[in-house]
Formats: sequence, C-alpha cells, structure tokens
Amino acid sequence: MKIDAPSNKITKEDLVSFEQEIAAIFATGAIRAPVHLRAGREDALIKIFQEHNIGSDDYIFGYWDSHEMALLKGVPREELKKAIVDGKSISLCFPEYKVLCSGIVGSLMGTAVGVAWALKSQNKKGHAYIFCGDMSAETGIFHESVKYALNFDLPVTFIVCDNGVSVMTDTRATWGSQDPWFKGTKYEKKIIYFKYTNGYPHSGLGKLIKF
Repeated sequence: MKIDAPSNKITKEDLVSFEQEIAAIFATGAIRAPVHLRAGREDALIKIFQEHNIGSDDYIFGYWDSHEMALLKGVPREELKKAIVDGKSISLCFPEYKVLCSGIVGSLMGTAVGVAWALKSQNKKGHAYIFCGDMSAETGIFHESVKYALNFDLPVTFIVCDNGVSVMTDTRATWGSQDPWFKGTKYEKKIIYFKYTNGYPHSGLGKLIKF
C-alpha cells in the first residue's frame, strides 16, 4: 500500500490544535502514561517536511515528543490520537507509514543509519530522517552515527530541535559551550539544526494529574 505524506496539507493550526486536544485529554487522567507535548516548533517542522519533500519512501525516526512528526508523515489524526490515549505517546510506531519512535535516548540513531545503509546498498528510493533534542545531540551515539553516515555518504539526515534544556537542565551550561559540538564542523552537512522555545513542560502539564 502506497501512503503519501500530506505534509503540504498539514498546517500549523493542525499541529497546535492536536497538541491542545491531547493536553485536554491528558488533564482528565484518561491517558495513563507519560505524554510529552510540544509547542513553538511547528513552522520549522513544516518547513523541513516541505523543503525535503518527505514522502512515502522516507523513514521518520523520533523519540518521546513525536506527535507532530507523525502527523506530518501522514498518520491519520484519529489513529495517532488513539495510540496516544492507549499509552504509546513516547514510543509511537506506525510501520505502514515508516514512522518509528522510542522513549530511550539515542536508541534509534544507529537504527536510522542502518536503514540508510540498506536503502543505499539495495539501491532503493527513500531517505531516513531522525529527530532528536539538543541534549541527545551531545551524546556519543549521535556523534558516532553522524560520523558513520557522513563517511559512507548515507541517505540520512539528523534534525536537532533545540529548546535549550534536557528536561529542566540547561544544555549549554552542562557542556560549557554556547554552541553544539558540531557547529563549524564537516558534520553539519548531515544535520539540520534549529532553536525553539517549548510552550509546554518537558513532560505532562506541569501539574499533578489524578488517575
């Protein structure tokens, strides 16, 4: 079954309203699992999907904050909402849409590179895109994966969404540098980097939810 990503049809308002809907559901205690909501990066994500013409042949890898990417890749709104309500917000996986996510930091870096290797070695269409946060981009597995992807010219792109913090820890203060490690290096060829301010707490709504 061929599934085309409607990234050119999904609007900023669609992304914002979806997160607001999930936030409202979470506030009732109906979602008995962690939920990581995001606001403030809608324009940047839409631009990436449109400029790179991300479609049915491409793979999207993400982590615990991937609601928006799933919508942009073509996962139907109601199907996505059901998965989140069922407790799968931080590990959304829709193989038929080539959307694969994990709640474990860095766990999919090598997977994305492996998929890119397979696409290239089998001469198949498609590109792998892996989205992560600024602190995840400082991990060893990120560095190793980017280095391998660059050295072997693999069809994979790393998208770093920088909101300045890891949970509540200042990323730049942690590493003693105002810039990510890859700035000014050859590895930037494989990386899309942007900053944003998240309108939600790292997880949940910032208040106690009674189940």
